[in-house]
Amino acid sequence: MKKRICSLVALFLLCALALTSFASCGNSDPVYVRIDVKDYGVMVAELYPDVAPITVDNFVKLVKQGYYTDVIFHRVIENFMIQGGIGKTYASTIKGEFAVNGVENNLSHTRGVLSMARTDYFNSASSQFFICHVDCTGLDGNYAAFGKLLSGYEVLDAIAAVDTHTKYWQGAVMQNMPVVDVVISSIVLCDKNGTPLS
Repeated sequence: MKKRICSLVALFLLCALALTSFASCGNSDPVYVRIDVKDYGVMVAELYPDVAPITVDNFVKLVKQGYYTDVIFHRVIENFMIQGGIGKTYASTIKGEFAVNGVENNLSHTRGVLSMARTDYFNSASSQFFICHVDCTGLDGNYAAFGKLLSGYEVLDAIAAVDTHTKYWQGAVMQNMPVVDVVISSIVLCDKNGTPLS
């Protein structure tokens, strides 16, 4: 009887270990998103849960909620980045996954990298993100990079080149805002080729 109990305990521990390993592997797999921009085209990005798990989880949650539908890229600076993601409702803040906030993040801010916008407060990122138009490695360690474009660099370049101005918007003076709105039609989960998941 005692031998049988020991065997069952050992079996249970092995199963638990296997499940833990499986979950860990699944959590580190890249996630793909398709960013449709009205009148500009499609960008497909690969997100890295192994680099910034909290950030990717938050971004995917918002994507599944349709949070980014019809929001705009409200801040565009050529040869720097394009920024968007202010939704119609409040999004909760998350921990900033970057070095100066005590979190290792080795994804460099090179051309096409997605990263989270924030205020001076390290844990203030919520829904706003930016895409680097060129290499912006000076941001490394200070912002939570979490993905990179696989395709759609021509869309990124076209958006980065739009005319901008300073405008009073949503209760604040906004600099570098496109004269004509650059609208994100949707962001959805997709496969590596950009085909939306059913």
